[in-house]
Amino acid sequence: MQYRNLGSSGLKVSVIGLGTNQFGGKCDFDTTREIIAAGLDQGVNLIDTADVYQKGRSEEFIGQAIKGRPRDQIIIATKVRHPTGDGPNQRGTSRHHILSGIEASLGRLDTDYIDLYQIHRWDSDAPLEETMRALEDLVRWGKVRYIGCSNFTAWQMTQANAIAVRHGWTQFVSNQPHYHMLERGVESELVPACTYFNIGILPYFPLAGGFLTGKYRRGEGAPEGSRGESSAYVQRYMTDANYDRVEQLKSWAEARSHSMNELAHAWLAAKPQVASVISGATKVEHVIANAAAGEWALGEDELKEIDELLDH
Repeated sequence: MQYRNLGSSGLKVSVIGLGTNQFGGKCDFDTTREIIAAGLDQGVNLIDTADVYQKGRSEEFIGQAIKGRPRDQIIIATKVRHPTGDGPNQRGTSRHHILSGIEASLGRLDTDYIDLYQIHRWDSDAPLEETMRALEDLVRWGKVRYIGCSNFTAWQMTQANAIAVRHGWTQFVSNQPHYHMLERGVESELVPACTYFNIGILPYFPLAGGFLTGKYRRGEGAPEGSRGESSAYVQRYMTDANYDRVEQLKSWAEARSHSMNELAHAWLAAKPQVASVISGATKVEHVIANAAAGEWALGEDELKEIDELLDH
């Protein structure tokens, strides 16, 4: 497994991270424990979750699954922002909700600290200075070691860090965007901003909900039990143009003794500022395959060939 610095920090994260939004939902506890164990065995050290994943059960399952393992060898990333209850203050990035959220996450994860605490999404209702001060306090108190954001635009991320710089507070070291071969909007502004300011990128949904595995075939229904049967997210990629791209990319990868799954991960890992690709798994074989993808280093000529196929 390859390890990279998380942005400007000295924290080393595995180039393939483990996404856990199905832990406590599609994955019961035994499956969750097996997936985490397999991931750790493969060298995956970054486990990414959120307080709202499966109404907190994802954090609970992770906390139970890593019990007894060396805590300093596991990087736990979680998030705060989305509603955790019906009350007006049980959401957002106010100091109130952040301080309540960290205590709840620490309890569910059964840990003394969070390695990477991320603001899940921009909150226009909370003063940004209030948000950044609350995060600074969590770092000073030892409850959080690094902070990051998720789904922030370039201006939102840089404005947050500008406030932190002005006050001498902790800055975001990472941003977690929706980014994969068929979703490249972040390349126009966010990627250049992250590159300039040395902020780590943690792409999520690298397989477009499974569409980039190549298992969906033109003119055929979605495989039984697959997300594509009911997910509007996956179905939006089921266009002739995208089927053309995946068919060509799959052939390109197989000609080099790799799978489409490996190509989708390796392509992201080769992008500027990407520290770790956050890839979900609902089976042990998924996390093993994803980890293997981190061993494929694409060269510049190969990336040019891939871009030509994607642009068709």
